[in-house]
Amino acid sequence: MSEAWRAFDVEIARWRDAGRDVEFWWRDDDATRPAPELERLLELCATSGVPLALAAVPEDAVPELFACLGGGVTVLQHGVDHINRATEGEKKTEFSESEPVDSAVARLSSGRVRLEMLAGTRAIPVLAPPWNRLHAALVRRLGAAGLRGLSTYGARTALTAAPGIVRFNAHVDIIAWRSGRGFLGDEQALGLAVQHLAARRGGAIDADEPTGWLTHHASHDAAAWAFLARLFDVTRRTAGVRWRRADELFGIVSRAR
Repeated sequence: MSEAWRAFDVEIARWRDAGRDVEFWWRDDDATRPAPELERLLELCATSGVPLALAAVPEDAVPELFACLGGGVTVLQHGVDHINRATEGEKKTEFSESEPVDSAVARLSSGRVRLEMLAGTRAIPVLAPPWNRLHAALVRRLGAAGLRGLSTYGARTALTAAPGIVRFNAHVDIIAWRSGRGFLGDEQALGLAVQHLAARRGGAIDADEPTGWLTHHASHDAAAWAFLARLFDVTRRTAGVRWRRADELFGIVSRAR
């Protein structure tokens, strides 16, 4: 066992010694259509028994995408069209502050309706915005688009992002976007998880927010797939670890089981 895996095991043991369960959840972004990488993702979900929150792009999603999903999959809304509308000085975002809020709300509502038509009861009204960015004025209007949840990246500051909008974020992105776009590596990925768990346990951040793992199936290399298989195998066999369904986290239970 490497030092990174040992530290991960020790942190889980500390939670167990305190009489507390470690809760994780899993979100994968950028789903649009069937592909070998998606098939591998869904097979991993099925064989591991770890529930998956699949963030799908409404405007690009094809009906065939949803015909192949297994029982452990819940569908989130990944923006509307995943087009970068950032203006000068903004980081990548589909929802630029230059876009009128009413226009963005209308696009989100249309995307939500289309996703619900395609995914049926698997879809829940939760937004996972592309590039994990959404400006505050639009967050406050998510309810007007028929949305009830939000998922970005990093430790949340409160359970609710806006009135009627529950927030559960991801905290461990396993892709090294700035250095080769391959797997981040065991040491860094597990280090992010341990850091978030330790901060939760110590009360520095919201202890009730499960640690979220973020994947992007289309970008996985062999090392990323191997890491996920090991992570799921280890945690499913470890006492005191629980993987949560996204629909139950957000309080919107899907009928697709």
